[in-house]
Amino acid sequence: MVRSAPEPRELLDIAIEVARDAATTAYRMRAEGVSVAATKSTVTDVVTAADRAVERQVLDALRRLRPGDAVLGEEYGEAGTGPAGPDGVRWIVDPIDGTVNYLYGLRHSAVSLAAEVDGVVVAGVVRNISTGEEWTATAGGGAWRDGRRLRCSTETDLGQTLVATGFGYDPKRRAHQARVVAELIPHVRDIRRLGAAAIDLCFAAEGRVDAYYEKGLAAWDLAAGGLVATEAGLRVAGLGGAAAGPDMVVAAPPALFGPLHDRLADLDASGGP
Repeated sequence: MVRSAPEPRELLDIAIEVARDAATTAYRMRAEGVSVAATKSTVTDVVTAADRAVERQVLDALRRLRPGDAVLGEEYGEAGTGPAGPDGVRWIVDPIDGTVNYLYGLRHSAVSLAAEVDGVVVAGVVRNISTGEEWTATAGGGAWRDGRRLRCSTETDLGQTLVATGFGYDPKRRAHQARVVAELIPHVRDIRRLGAAAIDLCFAAEGRVDAYYEKGLAAWDLAAGGLVATEAGLRVAGLGGAAAGPDMVVAAPPALFGPLHDRLADLDASGGP
């Protein structure tokens, strides 16, 4: 019997429904007041009760809507049947991307939910918890926000490029990343640090920044936003021909990718702790 994988649009519709409900819960919990529930890699890398509650809500919803699928989440890890469900589907969820922003009441935090089939991300949604902005994409179907198809920046000059980036929580890694920024900033228009990787990728997708790079992203940071960026025309990859991943993610329009890549490689942006 030939396995029939679900269509990306079908998976996206589920992702949108689940992410909207999850963002509503996160918004309500923030309005009611949140506090730090635990820390992860360092004392500055926090988890709130909302992170755990929202991810549990997502897991329960996916179990109801797509029983048997696997789920990879930031807080609870692998759940379901294993690396993928019986038809190759695995969901990747970041319940609150930008937890520190969320904790402080800043506007850049999001629910990020993606679906992959046989290891390839085919649908994704990123929903800003505070503003309700919602970015979506399907593989081959384009990237969208509020019914408008997204196209990345047309900038071609690295010196005129507004670049978003982020920092890890380990002090030694931060020190290395700060040195990279200090050496990069004379060669670009400016740097922005918004504090939520998924939103950074979506902003790059619609040209609200020209490009983005960061070391240390996990699958849940990259999956949905990376698809939105790719479908908007950005090249999303690592350094030296590597795929985008924990060592480095660079998302830039094709004309800017090479110059930004080469500058970051010269600065050993993927090196350090």
